Amino acid sequence: MVKKGLEWAKSLYQDRAQRAKELRNHGKKVMGYICCYPPTELITASGMVPYRITGTLEPITEADAYLETLMCPYVRACLDLGVKGRYDFVDGIIWPHTCDNIQKTYDIWKHYVPHSYYHYLDVPHMSDPSSFEFFAKGLDVLKESLEEFSGVKITDERLTEAIGLHNQNRALLRELTYLRKPDPPLISGAEMTQVVLAAMSIPVEEANHMLRETIAEVKERKDGLKQGLRLLVYGSEIDDIAFIKLMEDCGANVVIDDLCIGTRHYWKDVSADGDPLVSLANRYLGDIMCPRTFRRSPGSRQQDLDNRFGYIRDFAQEFDVQGAILYIIRYCDTFEFDAPEVKDYLQEAGIPVLHLEDDYSLTSIGGFKTRIQAFLEMLE
Repeated sequence: MVKKGLEWAKSLYQDRAQRAKELRNHGKKVMGYICCYPPTELITASGMVPYRITGTLEPITEADAYLETLMCPYVRACLDLGVKGRYDFVDGIIWPHTCDNIQKTYDIWKHYVPHSYYHYLDVPHMSDPSSFEFFAKGLDVLKESLEEFSGVKITDERLTEAIGLHNQNRALLRELTYLRKPDPPLISGAEMTQVVLAAMSIPVEEANHMLRETIAEVKERKDGLKQGLRLLVYGSEIDDIAFIKLMEDCGANVVIDDLCIGTRHYWKDVSADGDPLVSLANRYLGDIMCPRTFRRSPGSRQQDLDNRFGYIRDFAQEFDVQGAILYIIRYCDTFEFDAPEVKDYLQEAGIPVLHLEDDYSLTSIGGFKTRIQAFLEMLE
């Protein structure tokens, strides 16, 4: 039986590699990438399948031989899968400079995880004009590298077409997100996470088809979810539904997020005007609101906070949020440094906040239940 909509997304979530392996067996190249910063449009324009590398909440058994335990458990989990051969269907990988943990792991991955292609993408930490110029040049180098590996010339026409397809993908994900606005929402946070991960696992044309089916299916739902307190979740990587489902099993509805596997991935489009590489540089460096990028904000302290965190407050207001949970992976310095200011900023805007620090495992997630229940009781 051919799966459709949410059933299709759930099937892909449960076995993300299934379609990529099938396509590779039919001669298609699969290009892995980690984090939000490698432009998937360039991969699509080269005729390859973009595939988002993620970790898993299962115990880490191999990576500790290569990485210290006092570093990001998410990065360790990704490497653990790599050295176990779980990404052997990936022909190549694009590895961006996003944080120290990601950067330092690239050489280890390159040495111990065999692929036919590796590319390190230098992403500036600043958002000054020279940074965008530098990044656009770096994307040009990436384009030429992908052309050589794939044997496909990435013309401006092909790249513009790919930008259009990925903008459609983002627009469809936003449309599905807006179906979380009603009270109760028409789609749960756990279901949304499954859909986003599924869309990162297949060619963009197929993902867009799946999303259209999912949107139509969700709109036809006669009964929404159970009513509950409406939450926003902020943090870095949540690529397993266990944590989202825990909150929803406690009686809440996760109606919006600011996560790498979430709105940070799809909320802003690439401009269709001008040089496509410049447009990609502007979107990926300028519009992804990750604390790894420093944004100059001349003016008062409040103006600086509004510039950095105002969009989170806007999310909370637009989706009628009653509380926020900061989900911070342990040893993630970029998010840990911002967390106190994010917490204070949201609380000053009248949004109660629960700050949780996690070691990216099922064991720690289970221990959060009491704290989440107490937080929800405080909100009632």
